[in-house]
Amino acid sequence: MSNQQSVPDQDQEQPLITHLVELRQRLMYVLLIILGIFLGLFYFANDLYTYLSTPLTALLPEGTSMIATDVTSPFFAPFKLTLVAAIFAAMPFILHQIWGFIAPGLYQHEKKFAVPLLASSIFLFYAGIAFAYFVVFPLIFGFFTSVGPENVAVMTDISSYLNFVLKLFFAFGIVFEIPIATLLLIWSGAATVQGLRDKRAYVIVGCFVLGMLLTPPDVISQSLLALPMWLLFESGIILGVIFVKPTKDDEEDEHEEASEDADDDEDDDDDYKYEEEFEQAVRESRDSKD
Repeated sequence: MSNQQSVPDQDQEQPLITHLVELRQRLMYVLLIILGIFLGLFYFANDLYTYLSTPLTALLPEGTSMIATDVTSPFFAPFKLTLVAAIFAAMPFILHQIWGFIAPGLYQHEKKFAVPLLASSIFLFYAGIAFAYFVVFPLIFGFFTSVGPENVAVMTDISSYLNFVLKLFFAFGIVFEIPIATLLLIWSGAATVQGLRDKRAYVIVGCFVLGMLLTPPDVISQSLLALPMWLLFESGIILGVIFVKPTKDDEEDEHEEASEDADDDEDDDDDYKYEEEFEQAVRESRDSKD
């Protein structure tokens, strides 16, 4: 009996072990590709940092430059930038490995829907980084380098600048995924197009709150992040209208909501009529007493 019971247990544990082995293998592939890109870019680490700091150094007053307040900053700042650049460059391969791991568990129609989403999410992530570098950075640095006191020389630390830039890169890269997230909400049935339209005012307020939390504490960075978030949310609604057809349940829910609103309006009208009739009866009773 013990031998017969051990065989089913092994059959049940085998699929989990297989998935774990596959996950470990794909993680190894990801680490190897990141390491390969990192080694290829490390020789150009200083050049990469020079290119990254161009939006700021081009606006610094004459006679000033960036500084390193820590002894290890001249080495670790370019090193950190190269590692992050390798991860960003390997993002298509990383997402491909994630897709290869989860694809066997999806239905055929889900695979057809997921492949365009995967490609567009990669494009939008890079678009967010490009928007931050070419649009946001010149505006932010142009403002901050021009509003300081005349007797203060702007000399930014290279590590502080790198942390500031990477934070904005990550924020804008994630924010530009909003159309995909909105489309997934509509496609999964967690939300409807009309429901998202009705909550537009709350979404706008939420965009500015997230912009305040994800960006440095200044109004310019917050606005430059919040406005694209709102526009990307609107584009996600448009994509939902185009690619997702409303189901019968959604149409029935919208019809029920509309009927409930109409019933509420009728009840309000009836209450108003009852109040008028009551006031008129009170007046008539007073007149009869007089």
